[in-house]
Amino acid sequence: MTAKNRRAGDRRGSVFEVGITALRLGLTSFGGPVAHLGYFYEEYVKRKKWIDDKTYADLVALCQFLPGPASSQVGIGIGLMRAGVWGALAAWLGFTLPSAVALSLVAVWLQHASLGEAGWMHGLLLAAVAVVAQAVWEMARKFAAGRLEATFAVAAAIAVLLMPGAWSQVAVIAAAGGIGAFGLRRKNVALSSSVAGIPPFIRRSTGVTLLLLFAVLLVALPLVRAWVSSPLWALFDSFYRAGALVFGGGHVVLPLLEAEVVPQGWVTADQFLAGYSAAQAVPGPLFTFAAYIGMAALGWKGALVATTAIFLPSFLLVLGAFPFWHWLRHQPRFQAALAGMNAAVVGILLAALYDPIWTQAVKGPVDLAFVLGAFLLLAIWKWPAWAVVLVSFVGGGLRAWLG
Repeated sequence: MTAKNRRAGDRRGSVFEVGITALRLGLTSFGGPVAHLGYFYEEYVKRKKWIDDKTYADLVALCQFLPGPASSQVGIGIGLMRAGVWGALAAWLGFTLPSAVALSLVAVWLQHASLGEAGWMHGLLLAAVAVVAQAVWEMARKFAAGRLEATFAVAAAIAVLLMPGAWSQVAVIAAAGGIGAFGLRRKNVALSSSVAGIPPFIRRSTGVTLLLLFAVLLVALPLVRAWVSSPLWALFDSFYRAGALVFGGGHVVLPLLEAEVVPQGWVTADQFLAGYSAAQAVPGPLFTFAAYIGMAALGWKGALVATTAIFLPSFLLVLGAFPFWHWLRHQPRFQAALAGMNAAVVGILLAALYDPIWTQAVKGPVDLAFVLGAFLLLAIWKWPAWAVVLVSFVGGGLRAWLG
């Protein structure tokens, strides 16, 4: 075997190793993005020693700066550093596939269930209220603790409540970023303690090309959608935009997607919230909620298109930003704009907590008591979200059965 063939064989082995490791994490990583980062650290840094602590800290910081699912992006970055672009793809596929398949199967099952008569379904809707309420609480403490940030959040909530729709949410996020770049410029945004930086695995010219492609798709997809009468194309556009504009955490995808998919008639409001609750009960990234919606709307083709579209911005941004991370992390205007956008998404999620989640799920004092109990388990007793969803599912069924 020549040296060239040996190197190719080693690369194939590395890609396979990355995929298998990510698959194991995808099957066992419960608890949301913060817990995922802990699992990644234990597996990739401590156990396998693929990267060191400083590089991992820098990678996490980069992915928290970018829109999209931070934990999935960290996995993509580690796969890239371990085995190149194919390694990045293997890391994403392994971590994403288990929950995407599970939620697709949930969508098939729910299509044959009676949503109006099932008490357990109402239990899932109430669990969604508690889960989102906790997300709003935690995000507000992190992103809207100051006066200006809190004002951004409340103003964003008011704006999207008075002007509902996907594009109003996009406009609010953009406005918050623009105002924040100046109004929050003096705020000291914490940087990664790492000074090593992320190794530049991607050339700058390639990084620029990927970032331009990200922006072109964001602008061009809605324009093409207006001319092409294709449900799959419309699905791709909606989910690409959602994946490109989610700042602050995976829960923010909820209002962005709800404004896109429910008015289109792809799923009902009850189906949407039930699927969101189900996404809390499976391991892996919350963004695989896209597979559920795509499956419910257009079958397996829809699940594949929606899942690909919502994660595609993460690939383009992570790979494109690698060469520029050292420069990007020291730009005060960029940090301030990000602080403004993060505060705004707290307000957008707060508005979604009221409509459609609260208005759809809470119908009386018994429902409110149910929500308060679930919130207590999540926020105070620190139960994992999947356990609260399971309790709510069973409790809703028992409540209906007992009358």
